Amino acid sequence: MKNRILAINTPDKIGEMITVAGWVHSRRDHGGLIFIDLRDHTGLVQLVINPEQAEAFRLAESLRDEFVIRVSGAVTERGEGLKNPNIASGNVEIVVESLEILNRAETLPIQPFAEENQAGEDLRFKYRYLDLRRPKMQQMLKKRAEMYRRMHQYMDDRDFIEIQTPILANSSPEGARDFLIPSRLQENKFYALPQAPQQFKQLLMVGGVPRYYQLAACFRDEDPRADRLYGEFYQLDLEMSFVEDGEEVRQEVEPLMRQLATDFAGKKLLDLSDLSVGDGQPIPRISYRDAMETYGSDKPDLRFGMELIDLTDVFAGTEFGVFKNAECIKAICVKNGASLSRKQIDQFTDIAKSEGGGLAPVKILDRLVRTIDGEIVEEIEISEEKFLQSENIDRIFFSPIAKYLSKHEKVDSIKRTNAKPGDAIFFCADTRPVVNAVLGRLRNEFATHFNLKDPSVVAFAWIIDFPFYEWDDHGKKLDFGHNPFGMPKGGLKALESATTDAEKLAIVADQFDMVMNGYEICSGGVRNHNPAVLYKVFDLLGFSKSYVEEKFGAMLNAFKYGAPPHAGCAFGVDRILMELIDETNVRETLAFPKNGSGVDVMMDSPSTVDPAQLQELGL
Repeated sequence: MKNRILAINTPDKIGEMITVAGWVHSRRDHGGLIFIDLRDHTGLVQLVINPEQAEAFRLAESLRDEFVIRVSGAVTERGEGLKNPNIASGNVEIVVESLEILNRAETLPIQPFAEENQAGEDLRFKYRYLDLRRPKMQQMLKKRAEMYRRMHQYMDDRDFIEIQTPILANSSPEGARDFLIPSRLQENKFYALPQAPQQFKQLLMVGGVPRYYQLAACFRDEDPRADRLYGEFYQLDLEMSFVEDGEEVRQEVEPLMRQLATDFAGKKLLDLSDLSVGDGQPIPRISYRDAMETYGSDKPDLRFGMELIDLTDVFAGTEFGVFKNAECIKAICVKNGASLSRKQIDQFTDIAKSEGGGLAPVKILDRLVRTIDGEIVEEIEISEEKFLQSENIDRIFFSPIAKYLSKHEKVDSIKRTNAKPGDAIFFCADTRPVVNAVLGRLRNEFATHFNLKDPSVVAFAWIIDFPFYEWDDHGKKLDFGHNPFGMPKGGLKALESATTDAEKLAIVADQFDMVMNGYEICSGGVRNHNPAVLYKVFDLLGFSKSYVEEKFGAMLNAFKYGAPPHAGCAFGVDRILMELIDETNVRETLAFPKNGSGVDVMMDSPSTVDPAQLQELGL
């Protein structure tokens, strides 16, 4: 709009006649004067309308919230005691001479500026264009744009070439369901929206592109959740040629994430160089196996400790049946956990059951107690140095399982977990995968309960050496771990020497994830550029040579003509932004998201289509 002045710039225009435009944020009628707070994308500015300006005053009387108006008037300094330090233009006001209504607004179905009393998600998403007027959403859009700018700048400075890969592609197995699009020109054939630009970026490496990147739209038909969008999501996708070691990729992109955490988000980067399972770097490299055994997760939140402690050897000779018959026994020590009520412990026990395992809680009391039928009837204070003495151990080890354990089992459990008076120990005994899953989940739940997740801190780590294959319990068969395009460590030799399922499961891929505060934000690895290796990768799972050629024909053919070694990764842009701006739901990082059921309630999508369209497609 020609000659329009923004609200934030009005303090520089004292004594001048200017024109401003925006939305009516609020209107106040003080009898002889009408005050209007006008809002644009930069903030608020106060308008004053005098009855002497008859036409402007008449129109001002009819204004309602969210009317779109344009006014002209003189910028004047507010009097003493009338200035508003809470807004950028709080020292000035505009005395209106003319007012024009550009558009009227009906009563809004949601109240965008009632931050403490927001409508439900579906209603906000139905009227997303109104929801976006919220300052929080405006700030999110700006932060997303700034993050994109920083990513572009970083990649451009390192000589990566931005290239757009096709949206209409072929279907390929990448771990999720495809979105299929029927072809009108090729009857009974379908395009697939890309789950990732994986094949195309590898083909770019074959094409001689040294370094590629794009901020790519990806599409996966996966169930939505708080940290995963349904349908479409965005990633910073990159690939580098003549790279044979994943560490080269990690070192290339790690400074970007440091920059985003500190310069962009203003957070403190946690130094994890002293981590017990790390490699001594501030952003440690942790093997997949160590992550699962120590934290029960391949995306551990490292802002707090609470590691899983293996106690299988402590109970090697136990007479307690539950522990005696278990493959694995682990525990976590929860600081100040003795403060948990019975009801709270029952809730955590239910969480453990939802992960397929049981839970045995022990409170380490800070005083000697005597109980009758599980109820404390006597309490005696005790010093910390005496609480582990043999004569005292039975009186501070408060648990339903206490009577089944020997004194040395109790003492060794406390010592091994480094539990102190007032803490709690939670045991789980089952198969190793179940124990890791249960305690890994509880570790996260306890951290939330006790406010151990400092939002001002970012903890990065690389999880490396993923298994190339994994066991699919549902299908009772082997399946790919990350994806079939990775290069196994040891190459073809490692694949050819694996004849049993156990040997196949032992194959390690040069694949890696970056995790941030308990979220996976990046996945990558060294790619397979050898046709013989790719054939063998699928052969070990029972896929024929013809299947591989049907699904990956273009890539296989390309590899035959001089494919260089290459590696890369992809960062989940939406999830990164969610964590860095302290949002709890990834759907709030997009301008126009779908709801938790995968529906765009604003555009009524997905929707039915005209039968004629289906007929044209042969459906």
